[in-house]
Amino acid sequence: MKLYISILFSLILIFAGACTEDFEEINSNPNNPTTITPQYLLPQALQTSIDNYWGNKTRNQRLNFDHAMSWVGYFTRNIYENEGDNYNVQPSVNITNWEVFYTDALINYQKIIEIAGPESESPNANFEGIGIGMRAWIFTLLTDVWGAIPYSESLEGTAEEPIYSPAYDTQEAVYASVIEDLKIANEKLSPDGPAISGDILFKGDLLLWKKFFNSLRFKLLNRQAHKVASSAAEMQTMLADPATYPMMESNADIAQLIYGSLPTHNPWNDILVQQGRSDWNINSTLVDKLKALNDPRLEIFATPGDQSGGEILGHPSGLPGEIATTYLGYSAIVNFDVFAQLNSPAVLMSYAELLFTKAEAALEGDIAGDAQAFFEAGIEASFAQYGLATPDGYIAQLGAATKENIMTQKWVALFGQGIEAWTELRRTGYPVMPAADSRAQFQNEGVLPTRLVYPSTEYSLNASNVEAGASLNGGPDDMKTPLWWVE
Repeated sequence: MKLYISILFSLILIFAGACTEDFEEINSNPNNPTTITPQYLLPQALQTSIDNYWGNKTRNQRLNFDHAMSWVGYFTRNIYENEGDNYNVQPSVNITNWEVFYTDALINYQKIIEIAGPESESPNANFEGIGIGMRAWIFTLLTDVWGAIPYSESLEGTAEEPIYSPAYDTQEAVYASVIEDLKIANEKLSPDGPAISGDILFKGDLLLWKKFFNSLRFKLLNRQAHKVASSAAEMQTMLADPATYPMMESNADIAQLIYGSLPTHNPWNDILVQQGRSDWNINSTLVDKLKALNDPRLEIFATPGDQSGGEILGHPSGLPGEIATTYLGYSAIVNFDVFAQLNSPAVLMSYAELLFTKAEAALEGDIAGDAQAFFEAGIEASFAQYGLATPDGYIAQLGAATKENIMTQKWVALFGQGIEAWTELRRTGYPVMPAADSRAQFQNEGVLPTRLVYPSTEYSLNASNVEAGASLNGGPDDMKTPLWWVE
């Protein structure tokens, strides 16, 4: 009996040793890796950040869809007018947009940069370049919405000496840095370089990535040209060397996320179709402007209300709920066939936008070139983006390529990109918005919001830095303080 117990105990020890030797291998779940590679981070980072930029499915997180689209005269509300339409911003909008852009977007892009960097175990310059460029895009959105933001210290939470309360940087400093980062991203990216996967934006086409980042860099240089003297020379350098700095050359180069089927579908489809929300109508500002020009893009953007007799009609922003609701069924709605299908695209930057940016730069004398030619090419590109030919006589009726004409046509072309249109309206004052309807009841003292207030979470978690950051904007932390690039 003792011998049996001894043999049994020995066998247990042998098997235990064998199990211990292979313990890590046996207990490793191949579907739950301890390290993650860029191809798995990239699609999540792209979709999360672009969803949040374009519209997001979640109420009070839709800065573009609920707020900016109304502020620039594209949309208006027939209910819940206090959710952006009347210049009111719910505190949750500030909090959730700040958190999503910082935690869901920037942290993922930063991780891609670190994993793919030259000092990593598996360097990949193309992944690194995409991470650097998309990080720059997110920081651009953040600074264009808030002004001064946590930047240089914002992603140091996991550093060897972590920073949990990051300082704020001026908008001027953020612009200088992201413009340089976009240059670095262009240098990193190479169609002849290492392969990438997980690219849901450009399907692995590295030249399209370079064109997007260079076009974005050119736009940012133009946006600050009246503030930073060297911007003009930088823009001209880019134009003079297209081999080094390729930019968008046609509508085939548009930076846009073309969505797929559920659950990765267009967020406007989720809001308007899946959720069945009907709170938004087309703003009379857009309707009246395009009707005055006999512009067929109106039928691309809008569909007549059920009770309008087939005519595309609109109503103004800022109307109190009891008045706004009377327009339900009367005012036009966004064209679902174009903007609210499962696979409708979310546009980050269009070829038309680049051409209008070149027109402005040429008009200001910052680059060589014919402002009128760029202006007309921008109009034609905007029509062609939607499969339309520019109507005969359309451009002639507009007159010369003045600053107002360029920015007004850029505003039409930016339909859907409410945040970008809001930035250009704040920066230049164009297009000139019509006088408020006599029945409108705007908050913010009737002033078009110039920025968002910093989220309350910053005041509770990063109080001293947010207070210092607010002072960097040159005014109080409210929605009336102008940002740095205002002309």
